[in-house]
Amino acid sequence: MPLALLALAVGAFGIGTTEFVIMGLLPEIAAEYSVSIPAAGLLVTGYALGVVVGAPLLTVLGTKVSRKRMLMLLMGLFVLGNLLSALAPSFGLMLAGRVVASLAHGSFFGIGSVVAAELVAPEKKAGAIATMFTGLTVANIVGVPLGTFIGQAVGWRTTFAVVAALGVIGLLGIAKLVPATPRPEGARLRGELLAFRNPQVLLAMAMTVLGFGGVFAAITYVAPMMTEVAGYSEGAVTWLLVLFGVGMFLGNLLGGRFADRALMPLLYSTLGGLALVLALFTVTAHHRILAAITILLVGALGFATVPPLQKRVLDQAHGAPTLASAVNIGAFNLGNALAAWLGGIVISAGFGYTSPNWVGAVLAAAALVLAVWSGVLERRSPVREAAAPAATAPTPVHH
Repeated sequence: MPLALLALAVGAFGIGTTEFVIMGLLPEIAAEYSVSIPAAGLLVTGYALGVVVGAPLLTVLGTKVSRKRMLMLLMGLFVLGNLLSALAPSFGLMLAGRVVASLAHGSFFGIGSVVAAELVAPEKKAGAIATMFTGLTVANIVGVPLGTFIGQAVGWRTTFAVVAALGVIGLLGIAKLVPATPRPEGARLRGELLAFRNPQVLLAMAMTVLGFGGVFAAITYVAPMMTEVAGYSEGAVTWLLVLFGVGMFLGNLLGGRFADRALMPLLYSTLGGLALVLALFTVTAHHRILAAITILLVGALGFATVPPLQKRVLDQAHGAPTLASAVNIGAFNLGNALAAWLGGIVISAGFGYTSPNWVGAVLAAAALVLAVWSGVLERRSPVREAAAPAATAPTPVHH
């Protein structure tokens, strides 16, 4: 694998850390600004919405420059946002810093996926994308618990200063290691938008929203589920989330390894397995060991869908993949927000802390249905295209 992928992975590590570390630092931040925990939760919501909006917006602007330069500009924006968060004298400025940092998120992973895929041979594209996303998964194993520890021991502002420093390292790595390429020929907004006329692109994005949304329906409420239902202490939740991160790391390796060989069968098996495991989570959540194993499996099966879905979008949006790739990153966050909202509704309705698992199972099952539909459409399409020439060709042509 090219060293350039390491630079992209470092950037992904920083972005993953700043996205998720906020959850462990909310009490400290709320106390400093004298706001409630739910109000401090806007720092999570604001980040997610910033990703959804920033992904297409900055990617469109990025068609004016080379992809390497755009990646450097995005890391600069990321550094600026985290420095603003570290220094913010008021909650409003802290929220603004979170939004500024989030604007770089979707475009970085979207453009980074295209760059990673172009660095390797066609049969290794999914593996290259997975290598970049390894930074995001390792962030959940190392970056988030370490950032939480630093924030609780030294102060949460130090955590964001360290994340900003990671962004600087990622920026320098991209400048040094990512090859300079000219702006893609014919890179125009209209061409990028035409990719969305392909039903397969839209189906892949819908799978992204529903499939990964299924994961976050459960994981958003894993803390009260584990303390109130499984009987874990509050301190154990951090390590359960590390276990979830380990599952994400393993799932990312699985997805990167097999998506290049059998993309659709991989999606069928992982989405089906995810729906089953989430449904079982309503039972296993009552047993500590089984709950821990289930959290690992949810992370693994959920993130095993990321490389194939990202590659699916790139393949189907061939010729103009950059905007579609970035929008698909936004789709992950849209799914997270939707699932967290639905999970909150069923808890508020009195169905208990395990009820979001059923929401997640239904969402994952719906994604599986879309995957099967997408596969059926794909199998039918070549048949129609091959039917006409077959009638006039005197002999079959073998490719």
